Amino acid sequence: MRLSELQRKDIININDGRIIGRIIDAEINASDGSLISLIIEKNKYVRSLFTTENDIQIKYEQIKKLGSDVILIDLE
Repeated sequence: MRLSELQRKDIININDGRIIGRIIDAEINASDGSLISLIIEKNKYVRSLFTTENDIQIKYEQIKKLGSDVILIDLE
């Protein structure tokens, strides 16, 4: 699956059903190419191009299910 395909999916927290945001970037392990985390744009309406304070990082271990339209994550 390509990053562009992941970016079209909503990120949903399984604990409360809230939509967290959309993927804007991914962190990849340079030595083996594995996914470390996804960077999520938390607030897509008010965002500065020069700050990342509204972004959240989702570790690979927090991803519970990749669906056709959504990605379910566990944020505690």
